[in-house]
Amino acid sequence: LVFFFFLFCLRGFQEGAFALVFKSIHYPGEAVATRRGSPLLIGVRSKYKLSTEQIPVLYGTCNIENMKNMCNSRMKRLDSSTCLHAVGDKAVEFFFASDASAIIEHTNRVIFLEDDDIAAVTDGKLSIHRLERSASDDPSRVIQTLQMELQQIMKGNFSAFMQKEIFEQPESVVNTMRGRVNFENSTVLLGGLKDHLKEIRRCRRLIIIGCGTSYHAAVATRQVLEELTELPVMVELASDFLDRNTPVFRDDVCFFISQSGETADTLMALRYCKERRALTVGITNTVGSSISRETDCGVHINAGPEIGVASTKAYTSQFVSLVMFGLMMSEDRISLQKRRREIISGLKSLPEMIKEVLSLDEKIHDLALELYKQRSLLVMGRGYNYATCLEGALKIKEITYMHSEGILAGELKHGPLALIDKQMPVIMVIMKDPCFTKCQNALQQVTARQGRPIILCSKEDTESSKFAYKTIELPHTVDCLQGILSVIPLQLLSFHLAVLRGYDVDFPRNLAKSVTVE
Repeated sequence: LVFFFFLFCLRGFQEGAFALVFKSIHYPGEAVATRRGSPLLIGVRSKYKLSTEQIPVLYGTCNIENMKNMCNSRMKRLDSSTCLHAVGDKAVEFFFASDASAIIEHTNRVIFLEDDDIAAVTDGKLSIHRLERSASDDPSRVIQTLQMELQQIMKGNFSAFMQKEIFEQPESVVNTMRGRVNFENSTVLLGGLKDHLKEIRRCRRLIIIGCGTSYHAAVATRQVLEELTELPVMVELASDFLDRNTPVFRDDVCFFISQSGETADTLMALRYCKERRALTVGITNTVGSSISRETDCGVHINAGPEIGVASTKAYTSQFVSLVMFGLMMSEDRISLQKRRREIISGLKSLPEMIKEVLSLDEKIHDLALELYKQRSLLVMGRGYNYATCLEGALKIKEITYMHSEGILAGELKHGPLALIDKQMPVIMVIMKDPCFTKCQNALQQVTARQGRPIILCSKEDTESSKFAYKTIELPHTVDCLQGILSVIPLQLLSFHLAVLRGYDVDFPRNLAKSVTVE
Protein backbone atom coordinates (compact mmCIF):
# COMPACT_ATOMS: atom_id res chain seq x y z
CA LEU A 1 0.00 0.00 0.00
CA VAL A 2 2.85 2.39 0.83
CA PHE A 3 4.44 1.83 -2.59
CA PHE A 4 1.21 2.53 -4.43
CA PHE A 5 0.71 5.61 -2.34
CA PHE A 6 4.21 6.88 -3.18
CA LEU A 7 3.31 6.35 -6.82
CA PHE A 8 0.03 8.16 -6.31
CA CYS A 9 1.83 11.17 -4.84
CA LEU A 10 4.40 11.25 -7.63
CA ARG A 11 1.85 11.18 -10.42
CA GLY A 12 -1.12 12.82 -8.73
CA PHE A 13 -1.04 15.72 -6.31
CA GLN A 14 1.48 18.27 -7.54
CA GLU A 15 -0.50 21.36 -6.47
CA GLY A 16 -3.16 22.36 -3.97
CA ALA A 17 -3.80 21.66 -0.30
CA PHE A 18 -4.98 18.35 1.16
CA ALA A 19 -4.89 16.07 4.21
CA LEU A 20 -5.70 12.47 3.28
CA VAL A 21 -5.94 9.08 5.01
CA PHE A 22 -6.23 5.87 2.96
CA LYS A 23 -7.45 2.38 3.91
CA SER A 24 -8.00 -0.57 1.59
CA ILE A 25 -9.73 -3.94 2.00
CA HIS A 26 -6.89 -5.37 -0.08
CA TYR A 27 -4.34 -4.31 2.56
CA PRO A 28 -5.82 -5.18 5.97
CA GLY A 29 -3.96 -3.79 8.95
CA GLU A 30 -2.51 -0.91 6.93
CA ALA A 31 -3.29 2.80 6.65
CA VAL A 32 -1.45 5.57 4.84
CA ALA A 33 -1.80 9.34 5.38
CA THR A 34 -0.24 12.50 3.99
CA ARG A 35 -0.72 16.26 4.07
CA ARG A 36 0.16 19.40 2.18
CA GLY A 37 -1.15 22.77 3.28
CA SER A 38 -3.93 21.32 5.43
CA PRO A 39 -3.29 20.20 9.05
CA LEU A 40 -2.94 16.54 9.99
CA LEU A 41 -1.77 14.98 13.24
CA ILE A 42 -1.58 11.45 14.61
CA GLY A 43 -2.65 10.64 18.16
CA VAL A 44 -0.84 7.75 19.85
CA ARG A 45 -2.32 5.67 22.69
CA SER A 46 -0.80 2.60 24.34
CA LYS A 47 -0.80 1.11 27.82
CA TYR A 48 2.72 -0.15 27.20
CA LYS A 49 6.11 1.44 26.74
CA LEU A 50 6.75 2.72 23.21
CA SER A 51 9.83 1.82 21.23
CA THR A 52 10.83 5.46 20.65
CA GLU A 53 9.76 9.05 21.28
CA GLN A 54 11.32 10.25 18.03
CA ILE A 55 10.41 8.57 14.73
CA PRO A 56 13.13 8.92 12.09
CA VAL A 57 12.01 10.02 8.63
CA LEU A 58 12.70 7.46 5.89
CA TYR A 59 13.67 8.97 2.55
CA GLY A 60 13.14 7.58 -0.92
CA THR A 61 13.92 8.78 -4.43
CA CYS A 62 11.68 9.71 -7.31
CA ASN A 63 12.68 6.66 -9.37
CA ILE A 64 9.69 4.28 -9.48
CA GLU A 65 11.68 1.03 -9.41
CA ASN A 66 13.85 2.27 -6.55
CA MET A 67 10.69 3.30 -4.74
CA LYS A 68 9.17 -0.18 -5.10
CA ASN A 69 12.34 -1.89 -3.85
CA MET A 70 12.68 0.63 -1.01
CA CYS A 71 9.10 0.07 0.17
CA ASN A 72 9.33 -3.73 -0.05
CA SER A 73 12.58 -3.88 1.88
CA ARG A 74 11.55 -1.36 4.53
CA MET A 75 8.24 -2.99 5.25
CA LYS A 76 10.16 -6.19 6.02
CA ARG A 77 12.59 -4.58 8.43
CA LEU A 78 10.39 -2.24 10.45
CA ASP A 79 11.87 -2.18 13.94
CA SER A 80 12.42 0.25 16.82
CA SER A 81 15.07 2.15 14.88
CA THR A 82 12.77 3.05 11.98
CA CYS A 83 9.23 3.04 13.33
CA LEU A 84 7.02 3.47 16.37
CA HIS A 85 5.47 0.48 18.14
CA ALA A 86 4.97 -0.85 21.64
CA VAL A 87 7.78 -2.91 23.15
CA GLY A 88 7.00 -6.62 22.95
CA ASP A 89 4.59 -6.19 20.03
CA LYS A 90 1.82 -4.97 22.34
CA ALA A 91 -1.18 -3.04 21.04
CA VAL A 92 -0.88 0.61 19.95
CA GLU A 93 -3.79 2.76 18.78
CA PHE A 94 -3.31 5.53 16.20
CA PHE A 95 -5.83 8.38 15.68
CA PHE A 96 -5.72 10.57 12.56
CA ALA A 97 -7.26 14.04 12.88
CA SER A 98 -6.93 17.62 11.63
CA ASP A 99 -7.18 19.14 15.10
CA ALA A 100 -6.14 18.04 18.59
CA SER A 101 -9.59 18.75 20.04
CA ALA A 102 -10.96 15.83 17.99
CA ILE A 103 -8.77 13.25 19.73
CA ILE A 104 -8.13 14.70 23.19
CA GLU A 105 -10.78 12.41 24.71
CA HIS A 106 -8.69 9.44 23.56
CA THR A 107 -5.09 10.60 24.01
CA ASN A 108 -2.99 13.71 24.67
CA ARG A 109 0.10 12.36 22.87
CA VAL A 110 0.37 13.46 19.26
CA ILE A 111 2.72 13.61 16.28
CA PHE A 112 2.39 16.65 13.99
CA LEU A 113 3.08 15.78 10.35
CA GLU A 114 4.97 18.20 8.09
CA ASP A 115 3.96 19.04 4.54
CA ASP A 116 4.59 16.08 2.16
CA ASP A 117 5.16 13.61 5.01
CA ILE A 118 3.71 10.16 4.31
CA ALA A 119 2.77 8.24 7.46
CA ALA A 120 2.24 4.48 7.15
CA VAL A 121 0.73 2.18 9.78
CA THR A 122 1.55 -1.46 9.06
CA ASP A 123 0.64 -4.23 11.51
CA GLY A 124 0.54 -1.76 14.40
CA LYS A 125 3.82 -0.06 13.51
CA LEU A 126 4.05 3.59 12.42
CA SER A 127 6.70 4.79 10.02
CA ILE A 128 7.11 8.19 8.33
CA HIS A 129 8.42 8.62 4.79
CA ARG A 130 9.34 11.45 2.44
CA LEU A 131 10.08 11.34 -1.26
CA GLU A 132 12.99 13.78 -1.20
CA ARG A 133 15.42 15.20 1.35
CA SER A 134 16.18 18.92 1.69
CA ALA A 135 18.76 20.69 3.87
CA SER A 136 16.13 22.27 6.13
CA ASP A 137 14.31 18.99 6.90
CA ASP A 138 13.97 17.82 10.50
CA PRO A 139 15.25 14.21 10.39
CA SER A 140 12.61 12.94 12.85
CA ARG A 141 9.09 13.55 14.16
CA VAL A 142 8.71 13.87 17.94
CA ILE A 143 5.75 12.68 20.04
CA GLN A 144 4.41 15.75 21.87
CA THR A 145 2.23 15.80 24.98
CA LEU A 146 -0.68 18.24 24.85
CA GLN A 147 -1.70 20.24 27.91
CA MET A 148 -5.33 20.46 26.73
CA GLU A 149 -7.95 18.74 28.87
CA LEU A 150 -11.29 17.30 27.77
CA GLN A 151 -13.25 19.63 30.04
CA GLN A 152 -11.81 22.60 28.15
CA ILE A 153 -13.71 21.65 24.99
CA MET A 154 -17.01 20.77 26.65
CA LYS A 155 -19.89 23.27 26.66
CA GLY A 156 -20.61 23.01 30.37
CA ASN A 157 -23.69 25.07 31.29
CA PHE A 158 -23.66 27.07 28.07
CA SER A 159 -25.92 26.48 25.07
CA ALA A 160 -23.13 26.86 22.50
CA PHE A 161 -19.35 26.86 22.34
CA MET A 162 -19.35 30.45 21.10
CA GLN A 163 -21.29 31.61 24.15
CA LYS A 164 -18.92 29.68 26.44
CA GLU A 165 -15.88 31.22 24.73
CA ILE A 166 -17.25 34.77 25.03
CA PHE A 167 -17.74 34.26 28.78
CA GLU A 168 -14.26 32.73 29.13
CA GLN A 169 -12.56 35.99 28.13
CA PRO A 170 -11.79 37.19 31.69
CA GLU A 171 -9.75 33.99 32.12
CA SER A 172 -8.32 33.83 28.60
CA VAL A 173 -6.77 37.32 28.75
CA VAL A 174 -5.24 36.44 32.14
CA ASN A 175 -3.75 33.29 30.60
CA THR A 176 -2.34 35.36 27.74
CA MET A 177 -0.58 37.67 30.22
CA ARG A 178 0.37 35.05 32.83
CA GLY A 179 4.13 34.86 33.38
CA ARG A 180 4.73 37.63 30.84
CA VAL A 181 3.59 40.86 32.51
CA ASN A 182 5.12 41.86 35.84
CA PHE A 183 2.66 44.40 37.23
CA GLU A 184 4.89 45.32 40.19
CA ASN A 185 7.83 46.65 38.18
CA SER A 186 5.95 47.33 34.90
CA THR A 187 7.98 44.96 32.74
CA VAL A 188 6.87 42.65 29.95
CA LEU A 189 8.79 39.66 28.62
CA LEU A 190 7.62 37.45 25.76
CA GLY A 191 9.93 34.44 26.00
CA GLY A 192 9.44 33.41 22.39
CA LEU A 193 10.78 36.75 21.12
CA LYS A 194 13.53 37.66 23.60
CA ASP A 195 16.36 36.09 21.55
CA HIS A 196 15.35 38.14 18.49
CA LEU A 197 14.55 41.42 20.22
CA LYS A 198 17.71 43.24 19.08
CA GLU A 199 17.07 42.25 15.48
CA ILE A 200 13.45 43.41 15.70
CA ARG A 201 14.52 46.78 17.15
CA ARG A 202 16.90 47.32 14.21
CA CYS A 203 14.28 46.55 11.55
CA ARG A 204 13.04 48.89 8.82
CA ARG A 205 9.31 48.29 9.42
CA LEU A 206 6.80 45.86 10.90
CA ILE A 207 4.43 44.03 8.54
CA ILE A 208 1.47 42.35 10.26
CA ILE A 209 -0.38 39.82 8.10
CA GLY A 210 -3.63 37.99 8.83
CA CYS A 211 -7.10 37.11 7.56
CA GLY A 212 -10.55 37.94 8.94
CA THR A 213 -10.60 38.32 12.72
CA SER A 214 -6.80 38.05 12.96
CA TYR A 215 -6.49 40.94 10.51
CA HIS A 216 -8.85 42.98 12.69
CA ALA A 217 -6.65 42.30 15.74
CA ALA A 218 -3.76 43.81 13.78
CA VAL A 219 -5.83 46.85 12.76
CA ALA A 220 -6.91 47.32 16.39
CA THR A 221 -3.32 47.50 17.66
CA ARG A 222 -1.57 49.24 14.74
CA GLN A 223 -1.85 52.71 16.32
CA VAL A 224 -0.43 51.71 19.71
CA LEU A 225 2.34 49.67 18.05
CA GLU A 226 3.39 52.68 15.98
CA GLU A 227 3.39 54.78 19.15
CA LEU A 228 5.38 52.33 21.29
CA THR A 229 7.83 50.95 18.71
CA GLU A 230 8.29 54.20 16.74
CA LEU A 231 8.40 52.05 13.61
CA PRO A 232 6.16 52.15 10.52
CA VAL A 233 3.55 49.39 10.81
CA MET A 234 1.87 47.88 7.73
CA VAL A 235 -1.26 45.78 8.25
CA GLU A 236 -2.04 43.43 5.38
CA LEU A 237 -4.73 40.96 4.38
CA ALA A 238 -2.79 37.84 3.46
CA SER A 239 -4.63 37.22 0.18
CA ASP A 240 -4.16 40.81 -1.02
CA PHE A 241 -0.53 40.81 0.16
CA LEU A 242 0.18 37.85 -2.11
CA ASP A 243 -1.85 39.17 -5.04
CA ARG A 244 0.25 42.36 -5.11
CA ASN A 245 3.61 40.58 -4.86
CA THR A 246 4.39 43.09 -2.12
CA PRO A 247 8.09 44.06 -1.80
CA VAL A 248 9.63 42.52 1.33
CA PHE A 249 13.22 43.12 2.45
CA ARG A 250 15.73 41.37 4.69
CA ASP A 251 15.45 44.08 7.36
CA ASP A 252 11.64 43.78 7.60
CA VAL A 253 9.96 41.90 10.45
CA CYS A 254 6.79 40.08 9.40
CA PHE A 255 4.13 38.98 11.91
CA PHE A 256 1.66 36.24 10.95
CA ILE A 257 -1.51 36.04 13.05
CA SER A 258 -3.75 32.97 12.96
CA GLN A 259 -5.86 31.28 15.63
CA SER A 260 -5.37 27.84 14.10
CA GLY A 261 -1.87 28.42 12.74
CA GLU A 262 -2.99 26.67 9.55
CA THR A 263 -4.70 29.48 7.59
CA ALA A 264 -3.73 28.81 3.98
CA ASP A 265 -3.30 32.40 2.75
CA THR A 266 -1.36 33.41 5.87
CA LEU A 267 0.86 30.33 5.52
CA MET A 268 1.58 31.15 1.88
CA ALA A 269 2.42 34.74 2.85
CA LEU A 270 4.80 33.36 5.49
CA ARG A 271 6.64 31.27 2.91
CA TYR A 272 6.75 34.26 0.55
CA CYS A 273 8.45 36.36 3.26
CA LYS A 274 10.85 33.56 4.24
CA GLU A 275 12.03 33.34 0.63
CA ARG A 276 12.94 37.03 0.89
CA ARG A 277 14.79 36.36 4.16
CA ALA A 278 12.71 38.63 6.39
CA LEU A 279 12.46 37.73 10.09
CA THR A 280 9.15 35.93 10.62
CA VAL A 281 7.10 35.96 13.84
CA GLY A 282 4.05 33.76 14.47
CA ILE A 283 1.14 34.64 16.77
CA THR A 284 -1.05 31.55 17.10
CA ASN A 285 -3.27 29.69 19.52
CA THR A 286 -2.24 26.19 18.47
CA VAL A 287 0.98 24.51 19.58
CA GLY A 288 2.59 22.50 16.78
CA SER A 289 0.67 24.28 14.00
CA SER A 290 2.34 24.97 10.65
CA ILE A 291 2.81 28.69 11.33
CA SER A 292 4.27 28.08 14.80
CA ARG A 293 6.74 25.57 13.34
CA GLU A 294 7.78 27.53 10.26
CA THR A 295 8.30 31.00 11.78
CA ASP A 296 11.66 32.07 13.26
CA CYS A 297 10.07 32.95 16.60
CA GLY A 298 6.63 33.64 17.99
CA VAL A 299 4.04 34.10 20.71
CA HIS A 300 1.51 31.50 21.80
CA ILE A 301 -1.58 33.44 22.90
CA ASN A 302 -2.72 30.76 25.40
CA ALA A 303 -6.43 31.49 24.88
CA GLY A 304 -7.33 27.80 25.20
CA PRO A 305 -9.23 25.68 22.65
CA GLU A 306 -11.69 27.64 20.53
CA ILE A 307 -14.35 25.39 18.98
CA GLY A 308 -16.88 27.91 17.64
CA VAL A 309 -16.20 28.94 14.04
CA ALA A 310 -16.70 32.63 14.90
CA SER A 311 -13.55 33.63 16.81
CA THR A 312 -14.12 35.54 20.05
CA LYS A 313 -11.61 34.90 22.84
CA ALA A 314 -8.78 34.39 20.34
CA TYR A 315 -9.39 37.94 19.04
CA THR A 316 -9.02 39.54 22.47
CA SER A 317 -5.96 37.40 23.27
CA GLN A 318 -4.32 38.32 19.94
CA PHE A 319 -5.08 41.96 20.78
CA VAL A 320 -3.40 41.64 24.21
CA SER A 321 -0.41 39.77 22.74
CA LEU A 322 0.32 42.55 20.23
CA VAL A 323 -0.01 45.21 22.95
CA MET A 324 2.45 43.22 25.10
CA PHE A 325 4.87 43.13 22.17
CA GLY A 326 4.70 46.93 21.91
CA LEU A 327 5.31 47.26 25.65
CA MET A 328 8.33 44.97 25.47
CA MET A 329 9.77 46.94 22.54
CA SER A 330 9.43 50.28 24.40
CA GLU A 331 10.94 49.17 27.71
CA ASP A 332 14.13 51.23 27.18
CA ARG A 333 12.36 54.40 25.93
CA ILE A 334 12.43 56.96 28.76
CA SER A 335 9.93 59.23 27.04
CA LEU A 336 7.35 56.41 26.91
CA GLN A 337 7.55 55.20 30.51
CA LYS A 338 4.46 57.10 31.71
CA ARG A 339 2.44 55.75 28.79
CA ARG A 340 3.72 52.21 29.40
CA ARG A 341 2.70 52.30 33.07
CA GLU A 342 -0.74 53.55 32.07
CA ILE A 343 -1.23 50.65 29.62
CA ILE A 344 0.12 48.02 32.05
CA SER A 345 -2.23 49.33 34.73
CA GLY A 346 -5.07 48.97 32.19
CA LEU A 347 -4.03 45.38 31.49
CA LYS A 348 -4.13 44.59 35.21
CA SER A 349 -7.73 45.76 35.57
CA LEU A 350 -8.87 44.30 32.23
CA PRO A 351 -10.29 40.94 33.52
CA GLU A 352 -12.58 42.65 36.04
CA MET A 353 -13.75 45.12 33.44
CA ILE A 354 -14.55 42.29 31.01
CA LYS A 355 -16.69 40.66 33.71
CA GLU A 356 -18.52 43.96 34.12
CA VAL A 357 -19.23 44.09 30.37
CA LEU A 358 -20.43 40.46 30.37
CA SER A 359 -22.95 41.38 33.07
CA LEU A 360 -24.77 43.42 30.38
CA ASP A 361 -25.77 40.20 28.58
CA GLU A 362 -29.46 40.49 29.44
CA LYS A 363 -29.64 44.09 28.23
CA ILE A 364 -27.96 43.08 24.96
CA HIS A 365 -30.44 40.20 24.59
CA ASP A 366 -33.31 42.72 24.85
CA LEU A 367 -31.64 44.81 22.15
CA ALA A 368 -31.35 41.72 19.93
CA LEU A 369 -35.11 41.19 20.27
CA GLU A 370 -35.61 44.54 18.53
CA LEU A 371 -33.06 43.93 15.79
CA TYR A 372 -33.27 40.27 14.78
CA LYS A 373 -35.87 40.82 12.04
CA GLN A 374 -33.85 43.57 10.37
CA ARG A 375 -32.10 42.89 7.08
CA SER A 376 -29.11 45.17 7.55
CA LEU A 377 -27.04 46.77 10.29
CA LEU A 378 -24.33 49.46 10.24
CA VAL A 379 -21.56 49.69 12.86
CA MET A 380 -19.60 52.98 13.00
CA GLY A 381 -16.57 54.24 14.87
CA ARG A 382 -13.10 55.64 14.35
CA GLY A 383 -9.62 55.72 15.85
CA TYR A 384 -8.96 52.86 18.25
CA ASN A 385 -12.53 51.60 17.79
CA TYR A 386 -12.55 51.28 14.00
CA ALA A 387 -11.35 47.67 14.28
CA THR A 388 -14.19 47.03 16.76
CA CYS A 389 -16.66 48.06 14.05
CA LEU A 390 -15.04 45.77 11.48
CA GLU A 391 -14.93 42.83 13.89
CA GLY A 392 -18.46 43.38 15.20
CA ALA A 393 -19.87 43.58 11.67
CA LEU A 394 -17.97 40.42 10.71
CA LYS A 395 -19.40 38.50 13.67
CA ILE A 396 -22.94 39.60 12.79
CA LYS A 397 -22.72 38.61 9.13
CA GLU A 398 -20.81 35.41 9.97
CA ILE A 399 -23.38 33.76 12.23
CA THR A 400 -26.65 35.67 11.72
CA TYR A 401 -26.44 35.88 7.87
CA MET A 402 -27.63 39.49 8.23
CA HIS A 403 -25.91 42.11 6.08
CA SER A 404 -23.70 44.24 8.30
CA GLU A 405 -20.97 46.72 7.56
CA GLY A 406 -18.22 48.26 9.67
CA ILE A 407 -17.82 51.92 8.66
CA LEU A 408 -15.06 54.37 9.54
CA ALA A 409 -16.98 57.35 10.94
CA GLY A 410 -14.59 59.77 9.24
CA GLU A 411 -15.79 58.43 5.87
CA LEU A 412 -19.47 58.97 6.66
CA LYS A 413 -19.88 61.96 4.31
CA HIS A 414 -18.09 60.17 1.49
CA GLY A 415 -20.99 57.83 0.73
CA PRO A 416 -22.33 55.84 3.72
CA LEU A 417 -24.45 58.79 4.92
CA ALA A 418 -26.81 58.06 2.01
CA LEU A 419 -27.87 54.85 3.80
CA ILE A 420 -29.04 56.63 6.93
CA ASP A 421 -32.76 56.99 7.64
CA LYS A 422 -35.11 56.10 10.48
CA GLN A 423 -35.42 52.50 9.21
CA MET A 424 -31.69 51.72 9.15
CA PRO A 425 -30.29 50.29 12.44
CA VAL A 426 -27.02 52.01 13.34
CA ILE A 427 -24.63 51.09 16.14
CA MET A 428 -22.02 53.73 17.00
CA VAL A 429 -18.95 53.17 19.18
CA ILE A 430 -18.11 56.47 20.91
CA MET A 431 -15.53 56.42 23.70
CA LYS A 432 -13.76 59.12 25.70
CA ASP A 433 -10.56 59.08 23.65
CA PRO A 434 -8.78 61.51 21.27
CA CYS A 435 -11.49 60.90 18.61
CA PHE A 436 -14.42 61.72 20.92
CA THR A 437 -15.18 65.17 19.44
CA LYS A 438 -15.00 63.84 15.88
CA CYS A 439 -17.32 60.96 16.76
CA GLN A 440 -19.78 63.48 18.23
CA ASN A 441 -19.83 65.21 14.86
CA ALA A 442 -20.64 61.92 13.11
CA LEU A 443 -23.37 61.23 15.68
CA GLN A 444 -25.03 64.55 14.94
CA GLN A 445 -24.85 63.82 11.22
CA VAL A 446 -26.71 60.54 11.81
CA THR A 447 -29.42 62.05 14.03
CA ALA A 448 -29.92 64.94 11.59
CA ARG A 449 -30.98 62.32 8.99
CA GLN A 450 -33.54 60.86 11.43
CA GLY A 451 -31.20 58.00 12.30
CA ARG A 452 -31.81 56.25 15.64
CA PRO A 453 -28.31 55.29 16.80
CA ILE A 454 -27.61 52.63 19.40
CA ILE A 455 -24.50 53.94 21.16
CA LEU A 456 -21.73 52.03 22.92
CA CYS A 457 -20.23 54.67 25.19
CA SER A 458 -18.40 55.22 28.46
CA LYS A 459 -20.29 55.42 31.72
CA GLU A 460 -21.61 58.88 32.57
CA ASP A 461 -21.15 60.08 28.98
CA THR A 462 -24.24 62.30 29.01
CA GLU A 463 -23.15 64.14 25.88
CA SER A 464 -23.54 61.03 23.72
CA SER A 465 -26.52 59.61 25.59
CA LYS A 466 -28.82 62.57 24.81
CA PHE A 467 -28.60 61.78 21.07
CA ALA A 468 -29.00 58.01 21.48
CA TYR A 469 -32.00 55.84 20.77
CA LYS A 470 -30.46 53.35 23.22
CA THR A 471 -27.13 53.19 25.02
CA ILE A 472 -24.87 50.41 26.28
CA GLU A 473 -22.58 51.90 28.90
CA LEU A 474 -19.14 50.34 29.28
CA PRO A 475 -16.39 50.80 31.87
CA HIS A 476 -13.65 53.21 30.82
CA THR A 477 -10.05 52.04 30.41
CA VAL A 478 -6.92 53.33 28.68
CA ASP A 479 -7.73 54.29 25.08
CA CYS A 480 -5.66 51.60 23.33
CA LEU A 481 -7.36 48.81 25.34
CA GLN A 482 -10.92 50.12 25.03
CA GLY A 483 -11.41 48.03 21.87
CA ILE A 484 -11.29 44.84 23.95
CA LEU A 485 -14.23 46.02 26.07
CA SER A 486 -16.24 47.52 23.20
CA VAL A 487 -16.08 44.39 21.01
CA ILE A 488 -17.65 42.09 23.63
CA PRO A 489 -21.17 43.62 23.43
CA LEU A 490 -21.04 43.09 19.65
CA GLN A 491 -19.96 39.46 20.15
CA LEU A 492 -22.92 38.95 22.51
CA LEU A 493 -25.29 40.76 20.14
CA SER A 494 -24.27 38.55 17.21
CA PHE A 495 -24.79 35.45 19.36
CA HIS A 496 -28.29 36.48 20.48
CA LEU A 497 -29.29 37.56 16.96
CA ALA A 498 -28.26 34.17 15.56
CA VAL A 499 -30.18 32.26 18.25
CA LEU A 500 -33.31 34.36 17.71
CA ARG A 501 -33.08 33.81 13.96
CA GLY A 502 -32.82 30.05 14.54
CA TYR A 503 -29.31 29.43 13.21
CA ASP A 504 -26.52 27.12 14.38
CA VAL A 505 -24.24 29.51 16.25
CA ASP A 506 -21.16 27.29 16.36
CA PHE A 507 -21.23 26.03 12.78
CA PRO A 508 -22.43 28.72 10.35
CA ARG A 509 -23.12 27.61 6.79
CA ASN A 510 -20.33 27.61 4.20
CA LEU A 511 -17.61 28.31 6.81
CA ALA A 512 -14.96 26.26 8.60
CA LYS A 513 -12.91 26.87 11.75
CA SER A 514 -9.54 26.47 10.04
CA VAL A 515 -9.47 28.04 6.56
CA THR A 516 -7.00 25.77 4.84
CA VAL A 517 -7.98 26.48 1.23
CA GLU A 518 -7.54 29.64 -0.82
